[in-house]
Amino acid sequence: MVCAGEVAPVLPPAAERRAPGRAGGDPLRRPGLLSPPALDKEKSRLVADAKAEGFDVVRIAAPDGIPLAPARLRQFLDDGHHASMGWMAETAERRADPRVLWPDVRSIVMLGLNYGPDADPRGLQARKDRGAISVYARNRDYHDIIKGKLKLLAGRLAARTGAEVKVFVDTAPVMEKPLAEAAGLGWQGKHTNLVSREFGSWLFLGAIFTALELPLDAPERDHCGSCRACLDACPTQAIPAPYRLDARRCISYLTIEHAGPIPAAFRAAMGNRIYGCDDCLAACPWNKFAQAASEMKLKSRPELEAPRLADLAALDDSGFRALFAGSPIKRIGRDRFVRNVLIAIGNSADAALLPSVLALLDDPAPIVRGAAVWAVSRLDPTEWAAQKTARHASEPDPETRKEWVA
Repeated sequence: MVCAGEVAPVLPPAAERRAPGRAGGDPLRRPGLLSPPALDKEKSRLVADAKAEGFDVVRIAAPDGIPLAPARLRQFLDDGHHASMGWMAETAERRADPRVLWPDVRSIVMLGLNYGPDADPRGLQARKDRGAISVYARNRDYHDIIKGKLKLLAGRLAARTGAEVKVFVDTAPVMEKPLAEAAGLGWQGKHTNLVSREFGSWLFLGAIFTALELPLDAPERDHCGSCRACLDACPTQAIPAPYRLDARRCISYLTIEHAGPIPAAFRAAMGNRIYGCDDCLAACPWNKFAQAASEMKLKSRPELEAPRLADLAALDDSGFRALFAGSPIKRIGRDRFVRNVLIAIGNSADAALLPSVLALLDDPAPIVRGAAVWAVSRLDPTEWAAQKTARHASEPDPETRKEWVA
């Protein structure tokens, strides 16, 4: 999936940064003066601390450990593959080099938290009256969970060593996946996501930047070989070549980041996916080693595993907020979400869902009305034709008017 932007500095308490009676603080606590054995010990303590907080894997990368990232990012942007995500271009310099983001960084702690599902998420695609929500979004927002854990770890690291630290969780201009590869958590597969030999495709990533020069881990090498399972699995051919992703065609982008009507060329391929898509992740053969998530806050809420499309289409704004409180889905808002639901209903071929669609032809949101028109045309062309003349003439939104004649 595609995300960016948040920095949370963590400093030790003032009393610990400057010991009483010493104008410059305790020299033994200055990060630049820690001996190699002390740094080895500190790394071991940090790894143990992270495991105790629930992280499944912890490794260290150098800030200059992703030398190929700038050119690859520039190619991605020059090709327009970032679609409407303008912030990726705006932050390209900081994103491509951690030292531009924070010049004092000396090592980067990359942490992975397993969120593996109990079953292959693609099995939901056969249930046409139900919506398929990406595995990562079926419970609490992982940003909040991981950020809280990182702040605890970073705060304790800073308190022990006097080193300044910063934490980053997916929403900052940090290239977590190349850094995770450099640290040895896994490698960027042909779908551009991280693949782990131990956890398959199901790792959330977080980063702690520190002024400490912690011992580095070896990078992971690519184990994709000649496999192209992820490319072949993509419903919209959003992976035009190995290691390249075109967000303009990606269902995760279309259902989450894209603000307007879903382009007609991709609607049928969306099937019943209403928030994100796991197909390229789930297709990876390395998932045979994957494990189900142990963090309870990341396990699927039963009501979000296979929600009824009719129930979701009936959500008003307050109902949407109540259902998705604490969920990453809440970020896209009710209108964009119901737009996705209507596309799924249009793909369901289930005439019993027609009343749910007809009720939304007069919705206040243009993107909802437009998606409802398309869904009616798919479920009952006769009904669509019967309403076309009057509704087309009175529709104030030009994009929705086009749906009546498409």
